[in-house]
Amino acid sequence: MGYVYILRCADGTLYVGSTRDLDRRVVQHEEGMGSAYTKRRLPVELIWSGEYARIDEAFAWEKRLQGWSHAKRLAFIEGGLDAVQQWSVNDRLRRAA
Repeated sequence: MGYVYILRCADGTLYVGSTRDLDRRVVQHEEGMGSAYTKRRLPVELIWSGEYARIDEAFAWEKRLQGWSHAKRLAFIEGGLDAVQQWSVNDRLRRAA
């Protein structure tokens, strides 16, 4: 079992991670032991998580989400994959115009 998660940090930034034990990992972040990034931006709040059959699937999603902009991550959190399905296509069209 694996999980990918998104935390909202005190400064409004979003942190994406993956783990085998979501509850334990979130507590680690909240206590300042999760990562150097979140330690400097406490408190943090879990705002989204997804569960996967294998940790490598969760890790792959972590890397995918880390490549997305803040706005795209928020759209995904609010509307799921449907909300971002055309995101890259629309972004490329806007840049080309």
